[in-house]
Amino acid sequence: MPATYVYRVRDKTGKVISGAIEAENPMAVASKLRGMGYVVLDISEKKEAVGFSIFPLARRGVKTKDITVFARQFATMINAGVSITKALAILSEQTESPALRTVINQVQKDVEGGLSLSEALIKHPQIFPPIFVNMTRAGEAGGVLDEALIRIAEHFEKDMELKGKIKSALSYPVAVLSLALVLVFAMIIFIVPIFVGMFNQLGGELPLPTRILLALSGFIRSFWWLFGGAIFGLVFAYRQAKRNPQARFFIDSIKLRLPVFGVLTQKISLAKFTRTFATLIASGVPILQAMDIVAETAENAVITKAVKEARASIKEGETISKPLSGSKVFPPMVVQMIAIGEETGALDVMLNKVADFYDNEVTTTVESLTSMLEPILMMFLGLSVGGILISIYMPMFQLITLIGK
Repeated sequence: MPATYVYRVRDKTGKVISGAIEAENPMAVASKLRGMGYVVLDISEKKEAVGFSIFPLARRGVKTKDITVFARQFATMINAGVSITKALAILSEQTESPALRTVINQVQKDVEGGLSLSEALIKHPQIFPPIFVNMTRAGEAGGVLDEALIRIAEHFEKDMELKGKIKSALSYPVAVLSLALVLVFAMIIFIVPIFVGMFNQLGGELPLPTRILLALSGFIRSFWWLFGGAIFGLVFAYRQAKRNPQARFFIDSIKLRLPVFGVLTQKISLAKFTRTFATLIASGVPILQAMDIVAETAENAVITKAVKEARASIKEGETISKPLSGSKVFPPMVVQMIAIGEETGALDVMLNKVADFYDNEVTTTVESLTSMLEPILMMFLGLSVGGILISIYMPMFQLITLIGK
């Protein structure tokens, strides 16, 4: 599991720069920093605060949308001839995020102090991810900073668009499932107990469904705290397991093997991989450095491992497509498109085509999944509520039958 390391380096001008970066070990950090042209002075692992959080925090209150707007507006001003420091001053005033405003002010001070924009950004890894910093550095080196910033904005916009499609498609099934669970628990906790006294007055033996319902109601009312504790424990155990490389790899492997959801997870990961890789290559980031960034930003440990193995092979002189073909994660179509891109010198174009294909595939898969889940959830809602009502009224039907006799 990658850890966060704090470092101090000296650039080509002799200035000392501090920052933080995620990597597997200190040797990997040193290798990356030397690859960026820095002289390493000190590397130490960042100590995390004691405690834990169930839900992952946002980038210190900075949303992806804030970063996207920042990049696009920055590109517009640079293209219009506004100086970097002046553009940063304007952006700090008009951003809606107080956290981002503070960071932009610090970046402005660092640039005014003589650092390049990428050197100032790398000091805030929790706000600006590696893809942002490296593309900015490539844009500075090539004299096309505005184009690099536009590509950054487009990359994050595509990422948000894909996530938005998934959230939009799954919002209705989630709402139906939530409604079903609320109705079932409300009936078990509040309505069923009202009938308990009535059932006791009837005497005789209650029907089996009614006895099961009464037992379930009593258990939930007496041990409701177990449900909250179980959810809390499962989330905590999952987050702890994700910190262990072997456990994380096992969990992510299971995700890829799940029926329907496994295919969806694979397509989302492939769309993210190809889009990020294409953006980095188009911006002039070296292949090996781009592979490092793609591996770090991959959300699935299986894909991360495949990319790292491919990087090692590429470093020894292999093509990109050959090591990827040996991984079961990358379908033949993806491998062939990458091979064609390498042969024609249009790797970024081919990767973007693959990313667009998988974006559409994700949308189609999510829509199909939604259409399949809707009737299942409605059936679950009907059976749950109907079963509870039948269990409640069965003793009354028996009483009416007895009175009739």
